[in-house]
Amino acid sequence: MSDPVVLLDPTNERRLAIRERVPRLDSVSGRTIGFLDISKARGNVFLDRLQEHFEERGAKVVRYAKPTFTKPAPVDLRHEIAVQCDAVVEALAD
Repeated sequence: MSDPVVLLDPTNERRLAIRERVPRLDSVSGRTIGFLDISKARGNVFLDRLQEHFEERGAKVVRYAKPTFTKPAPVDLRHEIAVQCDAVVEALAD
């Protein structure tokens, strides 16, 4: 019989992080929605199109970008988004 397959968690968390889900917004109208571009190719194209839809529904969109897709967003950037926005959309490209 072959050896068991071992999967590694790239976040290196030793314990499972359990977080409560935040309730969904009833509407985006009048809300500030943060768009986080993770700096991968064409993520901005996705966000451009999505921004049109959110603004048509009355949302104010504020754009943010990570310096690189290879690392988590800096703490200061995450704090800024949390303080300024009612919700956030993160753009993944691949």
